[in-house]
Parts: sequence; structure tokens; C-alpha cells
Amino acid sequence: MKSIDASRVLGAATALYSIAIMVRPAWLAQPCDLPRDSDGRPTRQTGLLIRAIGARDTAIGIAMTVVGSESTRRSATWCRVAADAAGAALFGALLESRQARWKVAGFALSWATLCALSLRSTHS
Repeated sequence: MKSIDASRVLGAATALYSIAIMVRPAWLAQPCDLPRDSDGRPTRQTGLLIRAIGARDTAIGIAMTVVGSESTRRSATWCRVAADAAGAALFGALLESRQARWKVAGFALSWATLCALSLRSTHS
């Protein structure tokens, strides 16, 4: 019986969440305490930034999920680790709210760690 490749599962979760924030940018804007307009929705600029991040992360997540070669999946997973580690560093240093910095950086660093650990489930 073939074992489940954890990096594929994390890739699918990444892709799904990334698509979700492209559709509803508020789901990332709110925990990051990013600028919102008077009705509470993310500003146009905030929405653009979140959608760009979502598009990048969707591509990485899909690659982690569907590529056939283990070495290519490992490379895609390392891209995910790098993107989340960079996000943790930037959000952790630059978000205005201390609470948002800790929450968002902690989540991004946790996801980077999970993805790095998932590399143990591949065989190359």
C-alpha cells in the first residue's frame, strides 16, 4: 500500500486557502490588520496585494499537489517553505499591530515548518 505524501496534502490545502483569499481578501486582511475602507472591506490596494499573494501561493500549492516527479515536488515544497518563511519575517517585522505581527508571523512560520517536515514523506 502506497503511503500518503504529506507535501501533496499541504500543497492542496495551500492551493485551496490561496484561492479562498483571492475570492475573499478580507480573510487575510483582517488577521493582518491591513487597511480597510469605511465599510470594513479591504481597500483596493490591499485586495490587489492579497490576490497577488494568493495567485503565487495557488501556483506553488498546485505544483506541490500534482507534479509527478519527487524531485520536482521537493523543489515546489521548498518554494512553499521559502515563501512562508519570508512572509513570517516580513509580516512579523512590518505589520503595525503587535498582535497581528505575532499571529500572522506565527502562522506563516508554522506552515513553513510543516511543509519542511513534509519533505520527510518523499523518497528522493
